[in-house]
Amino acid sequence: MTDQEQTKPSTPAGGTDPLRGSRTSTTWVAVIGLVVLLLLLVIFIGQNTQDVQVAFFGWSGQAPLAVALLIAATSGMIVAVIAGALRILQLRRRVRRER
Repeated sequence: MTDQEQTKPSTPAGGTDPLRGSRTSTTWVAVIGLVVLLLLLVIFIGQNTQDVQVAFFGWSGQAPLAVALLIAATSGMIVAVIAGALRILQLRRRVRRER
């Protein structure tokens, strides 16, 4: 046998790879990604604790910079999710009508 044949993983008779990706492995990758994101978020909040003046539609007050930025980012994400969901519903209705 050559070196390449020795290092090549063997596949069962069916031809499918037993180490292929699965839902469980995808979930673990997502969990690890979320943990890293959470760690970065905690570092961001810890480094941006100074108070800033915030004004919005007549309401004004002081809030930590990190909180103000997180609220603004979360609000933007909510608007994007709503717009995306409405577009998906619109496309689904169109597909149903064409069937």
